[in-house]
Amino acid sequence: MSRTSRPQAVLFACGLNAVRSPMAAALLKQMLGGSLYVGSAGVRKGELDPFAIAVMEEIGIDITSHGPITFEELEDLEGLNFDLIVTLSPEAHHKALDLTRTLATEVEYWPTHDPTAAEGNREQRLNAYRAVRDMLVHKIRERFVARASVNE
Repeated sequence: MSRTSRPQAVLFACGLNAVRSPMAAALLKQMLGGSLYVGSAGVRKGELDPFAIAVMEEIGIDITSHGPITFEELEDLEGLNFDLIVTLSPEAHHKALDLTRTLATEVEYWPTHDPTAAEGNREQRLNAYRAVRDMLVHKIRERFVARASVNE
């Protein structure tokens, strides 16, 4: 698959599958609906973050049903049958490269700030999550949506 073609199955991956990757997966699902399969996974399993839930609700996306899952759990459940894995943290990138050495899977790294490290009051912390959400919206539109209209 070349970078100009649109994948049929995309996996977003980060450290805990609790903030960045579920946000990215939900955004891509909202933008492209059922035209491709979208999943998310983490190197380790975290707890879905309430700030991630809040900033996604601000734009009308409900991620409360997301259950964090590891790469290994995903592999056991459905396999790693993805055309593209988009990694959002260095840890996830290394894991994805290791897992896909023998697979015909493209791996892209989108360095994405971890908003859980943000300090300050509730609004300041929410702003850190909003910044990540908005960056993901931009990257997803650029990578998938703009190409969808060109390729179809």
